[in-house]
Amino acid sequence: MSFESLGLTAALCRTVADKGYTAPTPIQTAAIPAVLAGRDLLAAAQTGTGKTAGFTLPMLQRLQASTPSGNNHKGNRRAVRTLVLTPTRELCLQVMDSIRTYGKGGQLTATAIFGGVSINPQISALRRGVDIVVATPGRLLDHIEQRTLDLSKVEILVLDEADRMLDMGFIRDIRRIVNLLPKARQTLMFSATFTDEIRGLADQFLKNPESVEVAPRNTAAETVEQVVHRVDKNRKREMLSWLVGDGNWQQVLVFVRTKHGADKLTRQLNDDGLRADAIHGNKSQAARTRALQDFKSGRTRVLVATDVASRGLDIDHLPHVVNFELPMVAEDYVHRIGRTGRAGRGGSAVSLVCVDELKLLKDIERVLRRQIEEVPVEGFSIDRSIRAEPLVKPRAPRKPRPQGRNNSQRQRNANPGRKRRA
Repeated sequence: MSFESLGLTAALCRTVADKGYTAPTPIQTAAIPAVLAGRDLLAAAQTGTGKTAGFTLPMLQRLQASTPSGNNHKGNRRAVRTLVLTPTRELCLQVMDSIRTYGKGGQLTATAIFGGVSINPQISALRRGVDIVVATPGRLLDHIEQRTLDLSKVEILVLDEADRMLDMGFIRDIRRIVNLLPKARQTLMFSATFTDEIRGLADQFLKNPESVEVAPRNTAAETVEQVVHRVDKNRKREMLSWLVGDGNWQQVLVFVRTKHGADKLTRQLNDDGLRADAIHGNKSQAARTRALQDFKSGRTRVLVATDVASRGLDIDHLPHVVNFELPMVAEDYVHRIGRTGRAGRGGSAVSLVCVDELKLLKDIERVLRRQIEEVPVEGFSIDRSIRAEPLVKPRAPRKPRPQGRNNSQRQRNANPGRKRRA
């Protein structure tokens, strides 16, 4: 199977080839023809399967092939023709990067809209006119309230990681946004799972959709080598520094449970001579973007993250993911290690497990339906006299960082019991 055989134009196929991709992934094989045909789509695909390109490529082709009658809507300003909704800033930027990469050389314009940064440059971009808007729900509603955005000409709506948006309490925001769109449109919904809630949402927003499921729930990529190293809690940082140094790991994404823990580990790793940075919800958007750019470019060797980064981070050829602390929710393990082994490439996922986390490890293995290989590390024998202590879930902040003006209040009203992002 080739990209040409899916119906993509020669120009888009050349762009894909320039990125080093020679054959489409299963989700791309299923999604691209359906999107090109104008069908609504409900697709389930795990992270790292190439789903972003699966909707970006055919979306760009459809937009490039037509000049809408409303393109001179309100003078010479371009009307927004495609809206992509994402749950997080990181995923918003990932989708924008895909649009810029595959739309290079074309006439289409795009902009990203998310909170944590000044709204004024976004307003300026919208006033100039754009074809594609990629947005988080909260900041998008800010623009709608300020009347800086018109969605009346949208032809394609994409709901990316819809399950994550539901988890984060965006359902009312999404309904409000969708009610502002033309009823005659193409709608694409992507989710890691097909839960009853997702299917209910699809029944509301999609018309006779093509349904695609390319990977069973909670399936880790087969190309990721998973290993557990047992270690005492007070020696975890020492083991991590030794693994990175002895293995000459140059790019390592490390997951912890809390923002405080991320900052503390970052300081310790820098003290050990390993250039490290942290990314989590208390960081400004500028700091998060800078940390990710430094990590991708190689200026930073270790990026320490909370689960805010377990979805939405797209790092080409990321070789190593380390669970410095196991997640409290077993399914989050799959999302974490999905940062490596993407698009069929190999990768390594290492978990540093102390006695307190043995139950969490069993929960993860139950989800994976397999046992993860345990490999001892010389010089780090565990003290078997240490007894397990109960783990305390990270306490949610009393007031979350807003993605935009009044967004935190909207989200609390939407779902008072929703999960808070780390």
